[in-house]
Amino acid sequence: MSEIDVISDSSKNREDWNNYLLSASEANFYQRFEWQQLNQDHFGHQIFSILSRGDAGVEGVLPLVFIKSRLFGRIFCSMPFVNFGGVCANSDDIEKKLLEKAIQLSDQHQVDYLEMRSTKSSVLDLPESTRKVSMSIKLDEDHDKLWSAFKSKHRTNIRRVYKNDIQVVSGHAELLDDFYLVMSHSWRDLGTPFYKKRYFKKLLDLFGKEDIKIFVAYRGGEPICVALNGYYKKTVEGMWMGTILEHRHLQPTYALYWEMIKDSCENGYVDYHLGRSTADSSGEAFKKKWNAEMTQLYWQYYIPGNGEIPQLNVDNAKYKLAIDIWKRLPLSIVGRIGPLISKSIP
Repeated sequence: MSEIDVISDSSKNREDWNNYLLSASEANFYQRFEWQQLNQDHFGHQIFSILSRGDAGVEGVLPLVFIKSRLFGRIFCSMPFVNFGGVCANSDDIEKKLLEKAIQLSDQHQVDYLEMRSTKSSVLDLPESTRKVSMSIKLDEDHDKLWSAFKSKHRTNIRRVYKNDIQVVSGHAELLDDFYLVMSHSWRDLGTPFYKKRYFKKLLDLFGKEDIKIFVAYRGGEPICVALNGYYKKTVEGMWMGTILEHRHLQPTYALYWEMIKDSCENGYVDYHLGRSTADSSGEAFKKKWNAEMTQLYWQYYIPGNGEIPQLNVDNAKYKLAIDIWKRLPLSIVGRIGPLISKSIP
């Protein structure tokens, strides 16, 4: 008989949770308990770590975060701020029970909606959005095989970047300052509020050098393009990437991507998820140049009162004016205001 409980944040529970994920074939990086710790400790969000335990031990987990915002409402999300999350379970029956527990908690806490960012369709036939996709590259221990499979124009574009004195370096916390500098500029130019630097400091503290890598593309010693990846089992998760606006014409992302792909191949990884993209967007088109294949993502919703699926995204016309204004604000201002807003945007 399975027992479904919301567990406390203890070393024993964290160990049981993560050990289960290591043994589960469908587990993903964003389900690891460290993300729950980060959301609770840095943002102050209430977390609900739902676990199913049977006679043989843990049978499934569901990380859930409660975001309370005057601007955007009361939201349960799995998982906010990252590419996806959702349930990891031994069976559809266990998955249903975990989701039913999440719905029960949603009603108890009077949320506006529950959002499950999943890699598969709902076992409860919840309303779904299919706007988001994941683009993935199949890696090979011989990265030259991937290089040879690129179109000749794509290989030429990559070579051209290196001629502009672009050098790529990888590391961990020692690259945090350069990473944050570039990302702050990049997100401001996109009209998107960004997190505090200590969010990433906490992230790097929770995940070691084997779990997180920062890549920085330099030109003449100046950081112009950056990325941060997660590493779990045999999969690389592309999470954040940004470029200084005045250097975008140099297309440093071509060199950055190629160096990250080579590094992943050389270290024995099998899949490289290039982060999520909006379907049929320019981001998806760029990732296809690397022979990345599309996997559909399913954002599932429980909406009390059967309301419409929320549209909390940059493509929503109601946010256009705010985005345009944000792009024109000085970095000193967005650096102070941005973190107060970003923690409420899942």
